[in-house]
Amino acid sequence: MVFLVGEEVWSLTYAEREAALARYHLNEPLIVQYMYYLRDLVTFDWGYSYMKRQPITEILWAAAPWTLLLAFSNLLIASVLGSFLGAMAALKRKSKTDINLLLIVSFISSMPSFWIGMILISVFAVNLGLFPVYGAYSLWADYTGLARIYDILWHLFLPLTTLVVLSLSGFFLTMRYSLLEVLGDDFVLMARAKGLSDRIIKYRYIMRNALLPVFTIFMMNIGYIFSGAIIVETVFSYPGIGRIMFEAVIARDYPLLQYSFLVISLMVILANYVADLLYPMLDPRVVEDNADS
Repeated sequence: MVFLVGEEVWSLTYAEREAALARYHLNEPLIVQYMYYLRDLVTFDWGYSYMKRQPITEILWAAAPWTLLLAFSNLLIASVLGSFLGAMAALKRKSKTDINLLLIVSFISSMPSFWIGMILISVFAVNLGLFPVYGAYSLWADYTGLARIYDILWHLFLPLTTLVVLSLSGFFLTMRYSLLEVLGDDFVLMARAKGLSDRIIKYRYIMRNALLPVFTIFMMNIGYIFSGAIIVETVFSYPGIGRIMFEAVIARDYPLLQYSFLVISLMVILANYVADLLYPMLDPRVVEDNADS
């Protein structure tokens, strides 16, 4: 009851307490409460946050774009940069470049996200003053147009860098081992026997097949990115769903926490569904295998 009506719960009369319980159907049997939940779920009547005293749909609708911006920017940059470094290491296998990249990426990925975020804040925000300490935009500035975009990117840089550093190793290792495996396949030897140039073999044969596992990791990492963004958004006070979930846990705002998990779960399911649709376009062998079976 304290979370429903606040600290003044002890001054409520019996009728007022019953009215508060009836508002959230907490005085009904569990099966009835569950039916109300299903009805409210499909009608997007998700109730009010105990903590913010606002409709939950409005809170999540305002926070979701910031999480999507942070998460997908991270995935794009980490996948491109990690794949590039992984390909560089694989093509120079057992060289100093390969060994150094492997050690550096493995070391960086072992560091906790909150520690990396605090180091970046201490160095680039506090000491050098190059980037803001918190937030997704300047609160008291009325920017528009390109100035608004620049301000958002300026605030995005440090939390995005933190996530990219953490996500880099997965794409790097996947690309490296995938490329090493493809290099020894028969079709690569056949292409070289036909006299094709190294450029054509590298980009049309090797890279195309080596990128398939990277795409799989890209789509599978979406769920991890949303969960990892909770810590990063908390460290940088970034107004995304991760920050909302952290505040909901502290305040024991169960409805807000419950629907935050629901939104993230739906995002992950949607991403996996899109991956299933796109994968046959990238790898026609999937369609052939399904047709044969």
